[in-house]
Amino acid sequence: MKRRVTKAVFPVAGLGTRFLPATKSVPKEIMTLVDRPLIQYAIDEARAAGIKEFIFVTARGKSALEDYFDHAPELEATLRKAGKDDLLEALKTTNMESGAIAYIRQHKAMGLGHAVWCARRLIGNEAFAVILPDDVIAAEKPCLQQMVEAYEDTGGCMVAAMEVPVEKASSYGVLDIGEDMGHMVRARGMVEKPPVGTAPSNLAVIGRYILTPRVLQNLNQIKPSAGGELQLTDAIAEEITKGGDVFGYRFRGERFDCGSKAGFLQATVSFGLAREDLRDEFRLFLQEMLSVQQAAQ
Repeated sequence: MKRRVTKAVFPVAGLGTRFLPATKSVPKEIMTLVDRPLIQYAIDEARAAGIKEFIFVTARGKSALEDYFDHAPELEATLRKAGKDDLLEALKTTNMESGAIAYIRQHKAMGLGHAVWCARRLIGNEAFAVILPDDVIAAEKPCLQQMVEAYEDTGGCMVAAMEVPVEKASSYGVLDIGEDMGHMVRARGMVEKPPVGTAPSNLAVIGRYILTPRVLQNLNQIKPSAGGELQLTDAIAEEITKGGDVFGYRFRGERFDCGSKAGFLQATVSFGLAREDLRDEFRLFLQEMLSVQQAAQ
């Protein structure tokens, strides 16, 4: 029987404090990368991977997210009347059919593990994906699609992974590698933000996961970290302790940390240069900017 993943959880309850004052009234996930909000990139990636049910774990002040995925009859009628079919077509990607999307409130900021645990009743007893919209991944084949295809052969739990500089490993969840198979590694442990110099490898966990429902049971049993948060990494590591398979998947693509200002700017430049309708003008502008800076030095 073919292993399928049809549900995805999007933890979007964070306050986005690193982007204040912009995020005072606009959810971080609605902030625009070129001409699409971050959450649209995540949804498009999920759709490409065969996801049919979308579960958003939100918080107070995130109603703009719900509005974004709703139909906009007046706007659509105005565009249709004006003959702007290309814009109408662009809007279609933002519409979600009734019942395909669900919203759950996370009332307390208790970490990523707790956010995923909040969705347990909608996940039920089947494998599911988790996508963190802050991690935008530019890839010829979308990252989650790569993982779903690999998961069909492996089962178990799978996390997206990439090598990071050793000195930055303490900022990530890090895999302890048991067996290295190239694109895939079998993990014998996972450590969340290990102290500098103690990381078991430099293979870091990135915001894409395929998880078994047993991880939800583990979240019921593990203790919160010193900061009072339930760590998803701890619940996945518990699977290894119990004899379950956990794989790290070295995805093909470039990851941008759009949870940071520098990462967001880097993504903007990269995605802007990748667009045929923007590339030439944008590249010329960047070249001129660099020339002016170099001349000033």
